[in-house]
Amino acid sequence: MSELKLYNSYSRQKEVFEPITPGYVGMYVCGPTVSGESHLGHARPYITFDVVYRYLQYLGYKVRYVRNITDAGHFEEEGREAEDKISNKAVLEKLEPMELVQKYTNLFHWAMNQFNTLSPSIEPTATGHIVEQIEMIKKIIADGYAYETNGSVYFDVKKYAAGHDYGKLSGRKIEDLLETTRELEGQEEKKDAADFALWKAAPPKHIMRWQSPWGEGFPGWHIECSAMATKYLGARFDIHGGGMDLQFPHHESEIAQSTICNHTAPVKYWMHNNMITINGRKMGKSYNNVIKLTELFSGDHPLLSQAYHPMVVRFFILQSHYRSTLDFSNEALQASEKGLKRLWEAYENLIRLKERDSELSATAADAELDARVKKGVEAFDEFMNDDFNTAKVLANMFELVPVINSIKDKTIPLNHLSKATFDLLQKQFHTYLETIMGLTSVSEADNKKLNDVMQLLIEIRKEARSRKDFVTSDKIRNQLANIGILLKDEKDGAASWSVE
Repeated sequence: MSELKLYNSYSRQKEVFEPITPGYVGMYVCGPTVSGESHLGHARPYITFDVVYRYLQYLGYKVRYVRNITDAGHFEEEGREAEDKISNKAVLEKLEPMELVQKYTNLFHWAMNQFNTLSPSIEPTATGHIVEQIEMIKKIIADGYAYETNGSVYFDVKKYAAGHDYGKLSGRKIEDLLETTRELEGQEEKKDAADFALWKAAPPKHIMRWQSPWGEGFPGWHIECSAMATKYLGARFDIHGGGMDLQFPHHESEIAQSTICNHTAPVKYWMHNNMITINGRKMGKSYNNVIKLTELFSGDHPLLSQAYHPMVVRFFILQSHYRSTLDFSNEALQASEKGLKRLWEAYENLIRLKERDSELSATAADAELDARVKKGVEAFDEFMNDDFNTAKVLANMFELVPVINSIKDKTIPLNHLSKATFDLLQKQFHTYLETIMGLTSVSEADNKKLNDVMQLLIEIRKEARSRKDFVTSDKIRNQLANIGILLKDEKDGAASWSVE
């Protein structure tokens, strides 16, 4: 197998992945700001880095995956509206801020479960790490790279840039930043417009506030991730992920403040997924094209012609390389719906072919076909090792679908493949579709409904038996058997079922 290479946004080139500690990987991904429902834009990074997490585990690494919850302040600057999203939304919804946070955190977790993403190893919250953030700010002030004004603390970007490569990640120059920074509230407190807030003094009506050496206030957005990443992954860790929109100011600021506080660059490999567009347009409130995940799954949005199963969305995202732009449209999603159905049916055919593996031998009847199938399957690892190219893996799978279906239909004899190639084909389809890609059958939702119906029938049959109504009891059992569902009565009076 080739070495894993990933594109490092910091160096702007593919690099061989070598973790800081052999056998172990520390990965931090910026989580959601839980001031509202998760939307389509949240789907791509969390599915992308879920696959990265899964693949690193497949390669045998022990991965600590940290993904935070931003549940405090989120004071934003430089090209964003300066506001506390959590507090403002809490006022609008007439909820306590932490009540609102819990509501939207629960919704986020629900959506991630629908997408079949694995839970991170640690999911820290910003509010749970105020102490760590304050301590970090104190160190930065002590080192002379931050200053306090009217109860707020700002990072001195100009001083930092004099001795460090500020702007390298985002490709921005400090001179341009000083010229283009918007005039926002509180800018007059700063030495320079490019300086960013580490701590903000809380105005009288601000709901979320904490005591600090500089008075009551709340943390700046960037310091939250630096503090949580340092606590759980150390001063320097392997991978930091997020969307391209976070490169500036968020990740650039993280690099600066972590470097000063911990005296080392915080991250070895920076990974960024590209953005999502809707019908060719950037997603934004002004375009009225922000699609919440609940709307995506229900179809209840003016831009949607139907509901889309979470697995269809996941599959659609994985059909493009994570660094390429991705345009959502009904036509594209419907094509993915058909594609996933075709691929999954071939996978199920492949599983059923296991019953015929006695037809196989050590050598293939068709050496050319055997070599082509083997080469196609072995390329899965090669493509994933080339910067997690899920799109090429899926393309190879589709090339193998006609072969699988032809063997199932017996237009190609099964023994045209060797046993070793057939076993590899089965193993890697399962490993990649389910374990690495994290896909499941779209019919699993129907299976849940079937299970609910079966539990109801079992309960009705149990009640009939308790009334000694064996005619009804036997009728339920016999008619289920006629359609291929077997009921088995257990010793404790319960019953289980299985499909023939």
